[in-house]
Amino acid sequence: MNRFSWIACCGGGLLAGALVYAAAATPFQDRPASARSLPADNLPPFGMLDDRGQLVPEPPMPAGALHRGPGSSPESSARGPTLSLAVEAARAAVDACATAGYRIGVTVIDSSGEARAMLSADGADGSHVFVAMRKALTALALRMPSSRASALVWRDPALLARVTPNMFVAGGALPIMLRDELIGAIGASGAGGAVIGRQDERCAMAGLSSIQQRLR
Repeated sequence: MNRFSWIACCGGGLLAGALVYAAAATPFQDRPASARSLPADNLPPFGMLDDRGQLVPEPPMPAGALHRGPGSSPESSARGPTLSLAVEAARAAVDACATAGYRIGVTVIDSSGEARAMLSADGADGSHVFVAMRKALTALALRMPSSRASALVWRDPALLARVTPNMFVAGGALPIMLRDELIGAIGASGAGGAVIGRQDERCAMAGLSSIQQRLR
């Protein structure tokens, strides 16, 4: 996004504001809806309903203020699996669970916690990819399989203190390591079983194993 900041003030329940340009200004940034929002699930301050059910108007801005043109610099420099490997890992996990008779959702995230790939099996509940992402955030933040975190967090206050409202602490996710560097995580959700997340994690492992040796 270009270097604009949104100065908002309240008025009758509607957002009103002005765009202020400055060479050193903070880039225009949307904000997450709540502490439970997933990384990058940010809401713009216009074009959506406010708390009174009114549509917040789009502020005046120069053309291209919100969208980068061709050849623009990357929006993120976070380390993570490439798009092709992330999609391959997610598909391998979906296929592994399908072979076992389960319809799941899989999400692969990068080192900043943002999604690189989200896949939902045919016939799967669309919510599974978002639960999978929350599990992956647990594996990323705690640097361990989410099943292990689930077992430890109840008796480790220091570990509990690292859990955030947008995580789901249950089995089903694994950190993605490149040698000693943590570059992301893969999470799966939707498989059944007596132990929550056990089958999910087996499928996540199948996905991770399919790309592990090709991570760069």
